Amino acid sequence: MSHTAVSGNEKSPLKPTTARGEATRQKLLAAAEDAFGNTGFFRASISDITRAAGVAQGTFYLYFRNKEDVLAELVRHMGRELRRMLAHSIPPGLSRLDAEREGMAAFIRFVGKRRNLYRVVQESLFVDEQIYKDYYMDFARGYISALEKSVEKYEIRDGDLDVWVWVLMGTAHFLGLRYGLWQNEGLNEAELDAVMDFIRNGIAIRSSETP
Repeated sequence: MSHTAVSGNEKSPLKPTTARGEATRQKLLAAAEDAFGNTGFFRASISDITRAAGVAQGTFYLYFRNKEDVLAELVRHMGRELRRMLAHSIPPGLSRLDAEREGMAAFIRFVGKRRNLYRVVQESLFVDEQIYKDYYMDFARGYISALEKSVEKYEIRDGDLDVWVWVLMGTAHFLGLRYGLWQNEGLNEAELDAVMDFIRNGIAIRSSETP
């Protein structure tokens, strides 16, 4: 048997103990990502997932209890993948605003490449709100820490960083929908300039622009 038994906490994940078991689990996750992303969580069935993964239906239950279990793991996977991607996409030593520009462009490219996975995250709101909430809260905590360090280095001014983080995350989310998920072309340089102008200056009229 290629998984560990569950004891105590019912929600503890079923973890494979062999490389072969982990490979099978990853095949199931990839198949679920496609099934949920293409047809939706509620319409996709476990048999759809196992058929696409090329395994017997009973094999599913060696690694996951139900579809909700798979969804939760995919959302956690999205969070890990996104943080890893951003860490590799933003060169060390950049100022905060330059890092925001690189991170925004990289995020939208990521959404375009992992469209089904991003759809899975959005659909989790209607399956288990706590999974959805945890995804964003975890990301926000790391983001706030990065902004705090930038304040200490006088790269950005101080303010209500918790609110600012959610404003920035909201901006990235809807740009990701528009230019990554729906249009799937990413942001061109002029559009990225417009995003950064908004982040730097907001929507207030500057003194030089007053009639």
